[in-house]
Amino acid sequence: MILTVTLNPALDVTYTVDAISAHATHRVRHVVSQPGGKGVNVARILHAVGEPVLVTGLLGGVTGAFVMTQLDAAGVPVSFVRIQGECRRTVTVVDAGEATGFWEPGPTVTPAEWGRFVEHYAALVRLARVVVLSGSLPTGLPADAYAVLIRTAAAHRVRTILDSSGEALWLGIAARPDIAKPDAEELAERLAATATVVSHPCIGDDDVGPARQVLRLGARAVVVSHGRRGLVGLTGDQAWRVAAPEAITGNAAGAGDACVAALARALHDGTPWPAPLADAVAMSAAAAGAPVAGVVDQDTYCRLRPYIAATAQAAT
Repeated sequence: MILTVTLNPALDVTYTVDAISAHATHRVRHVVSQPGGKGVNVARILHAVGEPVLVTGLLGGVTGAFVMTQLDAAGVPVSFVRIQGECRRTVTVVDAGEATGFWEPGPTVTPAEWGRFVEHYAALVRLARVVVLSGSLPTGLPADAYAVLIRTAAAHRVRTILDSSGEALWLGIAARPDIAKPDAEELAERLAATATVVSHPCIGDDDVGPARQVLRLGARAVVVSHGRRGLVGLTGDQAWRVAAPEAITGNAAGAGDACVAALARALHDGTPWPAPLADAVAMSAAAAGAPVAGVVDQDTYCRLRPYIAATAQAAT
């Protein structure tokens, strides 16, 4: 079973408009409201492709109750810990091939609520083969929250994937997740802020060199997303670049979550590298071609997957 953790879930609202103009009124052509948060999106994709998955996290308020109802209706198994605070909403505005997001900060979680979740998680992780830890942390949680959960999983020999940002990501990486998935912008900002020097023979390589720093920080493998340029994956001394053969227009908001879903499936099934990267690129592209996050366009996935697998390149 794959356990996905969403500590800051949301109600995702997607507006489709003809074009976005600053300081103007927009006519919305289509509205979709659905459960969201990165771990929830990962779980919805895994459930849709038939993988055994369970969603956990922190859920509260009227918005949280609606999220729970929607997941139940979709048949996605859930086991949340209830909190007093109101879950957030995220709004994505999609126009001609691009998406603009507005993310609310989320509730404030008390130390007692966090303690209840840690106990709940410790019971669930014993049933899992892979744990996905995705998204931001709500106010009130310690910055090392993901590190705590990674160590708990490791104690039960359960493999982990970490997809977050800021200190939650970097403190989590120090706990040695099996896969860390920073995006290229996040990685560049971190290296610039810490004045990290890339001391490797591939110095000067804008993709592989910086990514190796994530391995040095503790991750067992790293997958860096470069948007439409695809993925760079590293494990030990091996590195690969994988990209889609064409740009897919649409809502790219869920592409990263689709990437993580593919990586989680690969860990669960024991798929050897670099095949997980080809699957992740195909899944990401297929998610960008879908109208909302947490959904994959299966026709796009099936069309791209064989080609991507045949064109994956080793990097040095």
